[in-house]
Amino acid sequence: MCANIVVAEDDAKQAELVRRYLEHEGHAVTVVEDGRTALETVRHQEPDLVVLDVMMPGADGLDVVRILRAERREVPLLMLTARSTEDDLLLGLDLGADDYMTKPFSPRELTARVRTLLRRNRRGPGPAATVPAPAPASEPEAAPDDEVLTVGVLRVDPLRHEVSVAGTPVECTPGEFRILAAMAAEPGRVFTRARLLDELHGFDKYISGRTVDVHVMNLRKKIERAPRRPARLITVFGVGYKLTDPAKNVRHASS
Repeated sequence: MCANIVVAEDDAKQAELVRRYLEHEGHAVTVVEDGRTALETVRHQEPDLVVLDVMMPGADGLDVVRILRAERREVPLLMLTARSTEDDLLLGLDLGADDYMTKPFSPRELTARVRTLLRRNRRGPGPAATVPAPAPASEPEAAPDDEVLTVGVLRVDPLRHEVSVAGTPVECTPGEFRILAAMAAEPGRVFTRARLLDELHGFDKYISGRTVDVHVMNLRKKIERAPRRPARLITVFGVGYKLTDPAKNVRHASS
């Protein structure tokens, strides 16, 4: 799976190490040294993935994440940081980063994380982006991932990477979308944090369960009428989370 990757890292030795390992994997790598150049490069190249150091001149990595997500760019973002406190790491995820690694790190682990993010975010081949002739809903060769998932007024379209609530589009980061799509495929099922971490990265040993909590918190802000009193994305205390239809919950409560 070869990809176009931008590496934003102001430490020349660190950048060269990351570049060598990624190119050994067959990727095309562009290295930049500051946040502003990283933004310009992403806008110009539209890469498949960005490896982003937090501490950079011009604009730091958190600023870059904030700006790219505000521009609704869904490129996967893997952050590199020397900061080891959980709050600093979770801030990057809260802004829309997909994963993080703390320095020093293993280059082999880095390439493994990159492979996972690319696999999870890989889109179909070019021809699939064209609009095909309408096909019968019961077409036998239609793949399950091509079906729109609905939970009440919530709609998740895995093929087009689109989410809407009562017809209103909802912008999700790649990580948020993967969690929501997995839960929408099995509404009412309780998903443990470990299960959702597996949906996110496939390497649940690498990151903490708080990663899932941050994504869930952000999703609630987007799909709930009252995020502090969620009726759709519900916490099952001591276990995890489940996605339900609030209208059905009301009917069951009144019956």
